[in-house]
Parts: sequence; C-alpha cells; structure tokens
Amino acid sequence: MKLLCISNGHGEDAIALRILSALRQHQPNIDICALPISGTGEAYQKADVPLIGLAQALPSGGFLNRDAVQLARDVRQGLIGLTRSQLSAIKTWSAEGHFVLAVGDIVPLLMAHRSGLPYAFLGTAKSEYWLRDETGKLPGTGLWHRFEGWSGSVYLPWERWLMARPRCRCVFVRDAFTATRLQPLGIKAVYAGNPMMDGLVATGRLTDHLQALRSPAPAVAQSPDKARAMALYMSKKRRATIPLTIALLPGSRQPEAYENWERILSAVPGLCQTFRHRALILLAAIAPTLPLEDLQSRLSASDWTLENESPYLTYRRQNATLLLVNDAYGDCLQESQIAIATAGTATEQFVGLGKPAVTLPGNGPQFTLAFATVQSKMLGPSVQMVTQPEQVGPVIARIMDDPDRLQLIYQNGKRRMGEAGAGERIAMKV
Repeated sequence: MKLLCISNGHGEDAIALRILSALRQHQPNIDICALPISGTGEAYQKADVPLIGLAQALPSGGFLNRDAVQLARDVRQGLIGLTRSQLSAIKTWSAEGHFVLAVGDIVPLLMAHRSGLPYAFLGTAKSEYWLRDETGKLPGTGLWHRFEGWSGSVYLPWERWLMARPRCRCVFVRDAFTATRLQPLGIKAVYAGNPMMDGLVATGRLTDHLQALRSPAPAVAQSPDKARAMALYMSKKRRATIPLTIALLPGSRQPEAYENWERILSAVPGLCQTFRHRALILLAAIAPTLPLEDLQSRLSASDWTLENESPYLTYRRQNATLLLVNDAYGDCLQESQIAIATAGTATEQFVGLGKPAVTLPGNGPQFTLAFATVQSKMLGPSVQMVTQPEQVGPVIARIMDDPDRLQLIYQNGKRRMGEAGAGERIAMKV
C-alpha cells in the first residue's frame, strides 16, 4: 500500500508523524510519503519519510489567520507557484498511490480531495469549543461574533462538503464535543483522542537538578486526584516554603520565538515582585532548532546572571532560577505547575496535562492576539490570556491560590485534550 500524508504546518507535521510511526509498526511494508504544504518538512526528513514535490518555508509559517498582510507576503515569496507545484506532485503521485491522509485545515483536505483517491482527514485546526461549550454558545461582542457559527458548526459548509464525499473514509476530530456536533450533519466524524498528547513522557533528566533546587522542601504526598494533589501542594500554609515551578513556552518558529522570549522575560520582574517571598523555578522548554546563544544574549541583556553551565544553563535573577532546557521537553511540562506561553501546540499540550497556562500574545505571525483569542476559547478556563507582561504575576497568583479553580482546570484540560495514545488508535483506523 502507498500512502501520502499532506500536512499544513510544523505542528501538523509532528502530529502526522505520530500516526505514521504507528502505521509503520503495524504495517512495516507500507510505502509512506509526505507533502508538507508549509515549511521544509524537516521533521519528516529526520524520520526518514521521503517528500514529494517542493517544500518551502513562507513568511507566515502557515498561520494566515484571516491576515491579508501575511497572505500578501506569502504571495510575494512564491505561494502561487508553490501551490501549483504541490498540486502537480500530488497528481503524479496519485497515478500509483492508494490513500491520502490530510492533517491540518481545509488546505490539505482540499488537496486530498483533488488527488482522486480515498482519503481521511485529521482536523487539528478547529473545534466546536471555538463557538460554544456544553452549556451553549460562548458570549462575545462585535459583528464577527454575531455571524460565527452561522452554518451550525465551526466547520463551514464547503469544508463539510469535502468531509462528506464518499471518498472521505473518515474524519478524525480533536475532541468528542466536535464529533457530536458533526455527526448529525452527515459527517463520519470520529474522536480517537488527540495525537498532541502523545510522547509527553518525562525522561528524568531534570529530576536530580530540580530536587537540589527545591531542597529542603518537604515531599508531597501523591493522590489519585492530581488536581487535589496540586491544590494541597499549593496550600497557603506551605506555599512560601515550596518553590513555584513555571514552564516558559516561547514557541519554536524563528524569528518569532526570539520576540516571544523577550516578551516572556519582560514579565519576570513583576512575577518576582508578586512572589517576592517565594522561590521561583522557571523551566524554559526550548526547541532543539533554536540556538541557545541567541536566548542567552537576551537573558544577559535582561540582568540575568549565569550560575551554572551543567547539566543545564542556569540563570538567576532575584528570587527566580531559570533553566534553558532543549532536550527534555516532556520533563518541563510534567514538572511545572503553570506555564507562561506564547505558543500554539505547546500550550495545548500543557493544558492537556490538566494544568493552567497564562498566554501573552505578540506580533506573530503565529501567536497573535487573534490566534490567542481563538485558542483561549478552544481551551476554556485552562487558559488565561493577558495582553501586558506586568499582568502575568498577579494572574498566576490568583490561579494558584484557588484550589477549586485548579480542580476545574484539571478536569477541563483532560476533557478537551484527551489522553495519550491517539496516534496509535488513529493509525489502526486508517
């Protein structure tokens, strides 16, 4: 069997790879190729998945978000020619191919349909939580809000038409709520979990270092209910004696990640002031593709002092200790109690672990105010968006001082993002 995977963005490439890896395990003889619509497909190449057609990074990084300026930049950089080349590559491959898996939004879905072959669609970009939750439509103001959901679903009629074609064998959605909204509309929608939550296990690389930083904090008893355990951990009586561990999630796209990094760092002085009687441990989860030197220079310019270079670059400022970690992403998420985030996928993964995130939108092209607003709707009470760095500290204090809110956040994150293992389940259905 020959399968082509079409994906639209760096995060979508990573999600697709989890499914393709599971497919290879179950069918070692399957012939898999990929077409990354946006970006160079580096993740596929590292996983030895051959590419078809032309792969090219565009200024928007695939995040147009109704942004005419970003679209114009992409067009100037060759978007039209790139799209023609990719459609031609799909046509050539389809002459001998058997099945297409589209991951992302309407663009890979449309390309899968144009292949003339049977296809499946994994919709990562939309959720009914954009528009409503289990209690009804979300409140909002403005002209755009009045027309949101006019067609009865977050997916527009032309998207649903593509999903309802006989050659579309299955539509995988990112949450159960979206599946229940699409099924009455004639869509073969299935919720098999969210592949974003796969592969977030801790490696243990940070354990010893964090134990030393947290010493002599007393051990925290485990509880079957992780949210209540967190509430116990953060109780007022013990709060001042136990460091607060915060994940810093600047994103992975250059050069936006560097601007996001500076924005996150600008929130630290206020954070230190808010928690001036308590130690802070900041775990910066850095993508391996981002040179640490560029991040270090910005730390030095922000009055951070380098304390250690091993096992991780460790900086100190006032009552905060910051670790630059580029080889233990899962550990950073698992070990942190709350996150300061300017990222897409990383924020959703953190929320999926049952934890709160404070988001701080910037200039983009990905993590703009518009993107962060949609993300906060999709993730509900697990995300608190702020627009100014000085708001971060007080917001974190309010969240961590409210056990009932932490309980709600834990349950909400698990419900909206699901458990690990979705890649395996989707692969079995494909």
